[in-house]
Amino acid sequence: MEPVLKVDNLTKIFTRKGQPDFTAVDHIGFELYPGECVGLIGESGSGKTTVVNMITRLVDATEGSVILDGEDIIKMSGKELRRAYRKMQMVFQTPTDSFDPRRTLGDGIGESLRNSGMSRADTKKEVARLLTECGLTPDFAGRYPHQVSGGQCQRAAIARALAVKPRLLICDEATSSLDVTIQKEIVALLNELRSQHGSELSILFICHDIALVQQFCSRVLVLYKGRIVEQGRPDDVIRDPKDEYTRRLIDSIL
Repeated sequence: MEPVLKVDNLTKIFTRKGQPDFTAVDHIGFELYPGECVGLIGESGSGKTTVVNMITRLVDATEGSVILDGEDIIKMSGKELRRAYRKMQMVFQTPTDSFDPRRTLGDGIGESLRNSGMSRADTKKEVARLLTECGLTPDFAGRYPHQVSGGQCQRAAIARALAVKPRLLICDEATSSLDVTIQKEIVALLNELRSQHGSELSILFICHDIALVQQFCSRVLVLYKGRIVEQGRPDDVIRDPKDEYTRRLIDSIL
């Protein structure tokens, strides 16, 4: 089985005027297979955000490759890169970041559908279906981001991400701004979506909480100072961590 995402030798070195170069991500590599959920964990400053930004091409890599669905997107640009983006969507830490505050949730969810040529009537039906799939009623399409709770807005953000039927969903600290009860609800939703979509949907789950990753991910990668220092099944890593940093991370959370 070919991976949906293959990261190889990925490196980012930031050059700072008058200061030594800073290596934020240091030659990391991992694979994500169809239907799999992989957790990437590490404390603030470990390099998680830089990894995500290189995968999504928000930041150019210094070295390495990002193979998405068989294509290296590192050197893509223009139409080629926009086509690749349809295979990859993000859910952000702050739910409202996914929406224009001046437009309804339905407008935001349906934007990519309209842009692809879908009629307004069909877009309305598909938006209602996506909202229902994500645990909201269709009437949420008429609400604005400020009129819903954080958990409801995050559900709508997931619906928006799923609209283009991506192969890869990147959840970048997607639960960290929510309270514990709502975190569990969002993780339960993501688990349900994985079951429904099967091999058609793979998830890269960026998080600092290994206990949350344990509930949801089939594998976990531990990032420290830009390097992957440990990886394996979450239960195995928590029960028998090999790296000293992983031990400290687990002790601070569990």
